[in-house]
Amino acid sequence: MIASDAFSVTHENAQAIDDCWNRIGIHGDKSCPLLTAHIHCRNCAVYSAAATRLLDRYALQQEDRGEVSTAVETDVVTRSLLMFRLGEEWLGLATRSLVEVAPLQAIHSLPHQRSRALLGVANVRGALVACLSLVELLGLDGASSVASGARVMPRMLIIAAHGGPVVVPVDEVDGIHAIDERVLEAASQSGTQASAKYTRGVLQFKGRSLRWLDEEQLLSAVTRSLT
Repeated sequence: MIASDAFSVTHENAQAIDDCWNRIGIHGDKSCPLLTAHIHCRNCAVYSAAATRLLDRYALQQEDRGEVSTAVETDVVTRSLLMFRLGEEWLGLATRSLVEVAPLQAIHSLPHQRSRALLGVANVRGALVACLSLVELLGLDGASSVASGARVMPRMLIIAAHGGPVVVPVDEVDGIHAIDERVLEAASQSGTQASAKYTRGVLQFKGRSLRWLDEEQLLSAVTRSLT
């Protein structure tokens, strides 16, 4: 769970985020009509989405300085990866190709579409953005089983493709994690990723086998799917 003080990382980061929890929510005048259903702002999708956006921005800013700071303090260089799940498989994508993690939106299909990976379009803050299936692009089995009682919240990843942003729905987001470059290097040389599409390596993380995606190959495939 994200605490309220997570939103005070920097003033610049917070500027573009509507901190409704401080105005009309639990820390404000409590006039928000959603409070009746959610009891506390931390249970609301608006609060969760704002927290995710802020953490993503912070991680992206830190990534630019990470190599210098870690080399001075610990001699360990890390890379930021967003961990997410599709079906039964966990994947990692470099945050430099990520624009935002957004709440799940309705997907509107398009007539006469030629690409099997193109699901349609989704409304992202008033703009229609192409929505693609990573399950189709990566050749995955999209079926998943979630443990009884588990609270899972599907998300949409907004990715900076070569021709503009695209949206991809995912079943679950674990978060952004800093991974030691030496671990990634070992994973890329292990050879276990040879048969997996758009994959740089496979590593163990939190007891899971995680596919580290090759963002350049993936983004090229995304562009081809839109043409």
